[in-house]
Amino acid sequence: MASSGQTSSLGHGSGDCGTRQTPRTAGTRPTSAARFAATRWSVVLAANNWRAGTDARRAMDELVQAYWFPLYAYLRRRGCTPPQAEDLVQGFFARLLEKDALALVDRERGKFRSFLLTSLKHFMTDEHRKATADKRGGARQIFSLDTPDAEGRYALALADTITPEKVFERTWAIAVLNQVVTRLEGEYSARGRDDTFSALRHCLDGQTDTQSYTELAERLGMTETALRVTVHRMRQRYRELLREEILQTVADPGLVDEELRYLAQCL
Repeated sequence: MASSGQTSSLGHGSGDCGTRQTPRTAGTRPTSAARFAATRWSVVLAANNWRAGTDARRAMDELVQAYWFPLYAYLRRRGCTPPQAEDLVQGFFARLLEKDALALVDRERGKFRSFLLTSLKHFMTDEHRKATADKRGGARQIFSLDTPDAEGRYALALADTITPEKVFERTWAIAVLNQVVTRLEGEYSARGRDDTFSALRHCLDGQTDTQSYTELAERLGMTETALRVTVHRMRQRYRELLREEILQTVADPGLVDEELRYLAQCL
């Protein structure tokens, strides 16, 4: 997203994913945030038949754009250089295509993000045994990865003692929030209320004080009471979109609350 002030309204516990940070990105273009989405089961299922035609290929491209950065961050924390991490991500997705590994995804057996990280670990083990850069995909570019900002985003995701797995989890959680905020922004834009969203997006964290409300109301030309109602509705819609987004990443709707707690721990 274009703004560095991403929003976390999932909770305030530190959990087991490192010190809680307000998620940020560094210089990410707006189009990147829209592509960098949480899991889309419809895309995953379409990608199972990615060779069938243009639509399926587009679905696979969307899948890659959604998942490459958490994997890249994981590999960097494992000690890979930026070029090595990019090559491994390219090679990993190429392997999924070549072996039709996506056909093995079973929605009833958990979360797709877990499948993805486990598959990457297996891929790395195989690549270590082969020990050749060509087999890793370094000699070819399967997908176009939006990597210029990758190192800045990676640095923002780190804590001094964070493990590779925690880097993956944190960047995954940030991806979910990015997508939700992008969708919410799109709804406001469709109603011609871009200025309102821009002025109030920082209110999504629930920490706006009385003085800020007074200043914002004057700035937007509304009463403070009307502003509070507007902020309340924005937060309510944000929570609805967040639940919708998470619902697409779990096998059972009953797991949404559990996943919300998980994401809160990771930030």
